[in-house]
Amino acid sequence: MNDTLKALFTTRAGYGITLLRVVTGLTFASHGAQKLFGWFGGYGLAGTGQWMESVGLAPGYLMALLAGSAEFFGGLALLIGLLVRPAAFALAIAMLVAVFSVHWTNGFFITANGFEYAMILALISLVLLIEGAGRLSLDRRFAG
Repeated sequence: MNDTLKALFTTRAGYGITLLRVVTGLTFASHGAQKLFGWFGGYGLAGTGQWMESVGLAPGYLMALLAGSAEFFGGLALLIGLLVRPAAFALAIAMLVAVFSVHWTNGFFITANGFEYAMILALISLVLLIEGAGRLSLDRRFAG
């Protein structure tokens, strides 16, 4: 395996990161499913796209597709522990966009639609980007 691929798959993290990765993956995949498919009470691509247009993220449908795909497929990648670093990077970017384009002006607390939840998800994504997938992951298995 070449050095670039080895760096992508290698993890020094233990079982705790695995638990964090799995729960965060389920969370992201669920949010992405709301945006993409309208599952779990979501609005689907059309509704999410209209909302994104209303908050200045245009074109709304494309932004909904990008955010929903990053969350859904990135969440699935975290869940199974495959290509966790690229998924975590995409998820961190999506959450930083959410923090600064939607939630920042509402303050910190989620009760006022603030940025605390998106910030924590961005932070977890950055931790996974740095630490890797953990002991129980396909990434670790591929890294040998």
